[in-house]
Amino acid sequence: MRKTLAIAALAGSMAVTGLAVAPAAQAATQTQAVTQTQAVTQTAATTVVKWGKFFSSDRKAYTYGKTWKSHGKVFTKWYGVDKFGGKKGWVWFEVYKNGSWHKFNHAWDGKKVGAWSGHGIGKVYTYTCWAGKFDNCGKKYRIY
Repeated sequence: MRKTLAIAALAGSMAVTGLAVAPAAQAATQTQAVTQTQAVTQTAATTVVKWGKFFSSDRKAYTYGKTWKSHGKVFTKWYGVDKFGGKKGWVWFEVYKNGSWHKFNHAWDGKKVGAWSGHGIGKVYTYTCWAGKFDNCGKKYRIY
């Protein structure tokens, strides 16, 4: 009889405790699930990668910027700074797009802001040169 009462009392206290803890645990789990979903949604929509300062080999010019993908299109916004006047800075981009490599550049004297975008892009590399398209070029970096 004592065992039966003890088991009944223990079962009753576990049921009461279980009911009291369950809503709090459930609310915490739901909050966590919502937070994780929002983070994934934001990440899936756009992931912005900030890059730079990438200097020319003589450190007289540099570029920096950001790259992100949205709705299947890769976007890049870049900033160029040439610390010495009279000669131009050059930023080069090498893009792996639709199964082949494409290379293009932009020049500036002083400071410049530029942007470009495209579909079907798998990889993007960049480097900075100063005083000519192919002169004093710095290290190449992958930015996407």
